[in-house]
Formats: sequence, C-alpha cells, structure tokens
Amino acid sequence: MTSPDSVLDPAAGPVLDKDGVRLTVEDAIATITLTNPAKRNAQSPALWRALAEAGSALPGTVRIVVVRGEGKSFSAGLDRQAFTPEGFEGEPSFSDLARSSDADLDAAIAGYQDGFIWLRRSDIVSVAAVQGHAIGAGFQLALACDLRVVTPDVQFAMRETGLGIVPDLAGSHPLVGLVGYARALEICATGRFVGAEEAERTGLANLVVPAEDLDAAVGDLAAALLAAPRDAVIETKALLRGAADRTFDEQRAAERAAQARRFRDLAGIGD
Repeated sequence: MTSPDSVLDPAAGPVLDKDGVRLTVEDAIATITLTNPAKRNAQSPALWRALAEAGSALPGTVRIVVVRGEGKSFSAGLDRQAFTPEGFEGEPSFSDLARSSDADLDAAIAGYQDGFIWLRRSDIVSVAAVQGHAIGAGFQLALACDLRVVTPDVQFAMRETGLGIVPDLAGSHPLVGLVGYARALEICATGRFVGAEEAERTGLANLVVPAEDLDAAVGDLAAALLAAPRDAVIETKALLRGAADRTFDEQRAAERAAQARRFRDLAGIGD
C-alpha cells in the first residue's frame, strides 16, 4: 500500500505537465497539482483544458485522485487577465464569447466545464487538499471533488456574482447539495469568505487539519479508501450520488439492484 508520505510526492515522472497542471501517478493514486504558486494558482481556459486532458490520461488502475495546489493558496480563481480587453493570448475574450452564437457560446462553456466534471466519475474517488484561498473557479474545483481536506487558513468564496457573472464550472450543484439552497444562495450572492470552522460544520470540508499535516492526512484518507474493494466503492458512490434524485422507494430499488450485482460478482457468476 502507498504510504501517506508518498501520496503527494510520487517518485515517477509526470504523466502530464502543462499550462499550470501537473499529473503524476503512483500505483492506484493520481495527483493533480496546480503549479503556478506565484499567481496563487489562478486559472485560465488553457488550465481547464489541461485538467480535462489529465482526466483523459488517467490509467485504468487509478482509484484515488488528489487535487492540490502548490504554495500558500489552493487556487485564487480565474486569472484577472480574463477581465482585460485583450484577455488571454490565443483565447477568445469575454467580449468575443458574448458576440458568438448561442451554440458556440454554450459549447465554449461546456468545454471549460470538462476540466471539472470528470472528477465526479464513479470509478474514482477524488479528494481536494485545500489550503489558503479557494475562490471562484478554485472553490468550484474543490467542489468538483468528492471529498475535501482543508487547513485552518482555508478561505472559500464564490465571487462570480459580484463580477456580474455566475458560477458556471459545475460548482452550483454540489454546493447546493452540501449546504442547501438558502446557504448556497447567500454564499454566492454575497461573495463572502467561508472559513474552516464553517466549512466543516456545513459539510463543505470533511476534515480540517494543520497545514503541516495536510499531505499526511490526505495520504491516510487515500489509504483508507483503498482498503475497500474497488467495485464495492464504485457501487456505493453511484448509490449515494443518485440518492437525492430518487424517491425513497426508488433508492431502495437501486440498493437491491446494486447488492444483487455485488452478490453475483462475489460468487463469480456476474455478467
């Protein structure tokens, strides 16, 4: 089993290292690191494409994906260059996007979302290791993960509304699922910071640990997740993920179907 100390410092070279994203894989654990601490891991469309590419590059043996940021901040959100008239070199500006057709604009935003939504795949469990600022796109990247381990200095905030836009990187659904509609609306509409104590109390954070223990805590969690059989974890994640959209009786039926698959698989008579 992979030791906690090695989870965030794999010996193997990176599978991918581009546009502020580095993917390394060690056994069943993949680590995605945002690698621009000088800009507090600010995000851009190129970074989002690199995140999507990292998801596509995962070997089938990976069961746990850890997402982390170098430096003092997990991610301070969208790079402010996006709000300049010229935007990012080689990328359409916000003004260009606004003038595009409905279909093209929808496709562009869907492409941005692709960097985030794969972290919800049923065949992996994703864990965000969050320190310092996790703002806007950074908050949504943490929300894209199944679990969040944070440090006492964590500062979650959804600042999009104050900029005249909305959170559009697939973060609104998990936020409402975790804290409820009323609190999610208040967090987004005010843009206020959510600290570690509130994050843990409301379910945004699974665990708060000292900064010096973050890597080890994530490693311990990964090891615990790997202790259960993979197919049982996959079935359980799918059951829980879909529970909110099912009635009680539909959820009971889903449990029965999942358990039937597990019984047959364990008995060696699965499909």
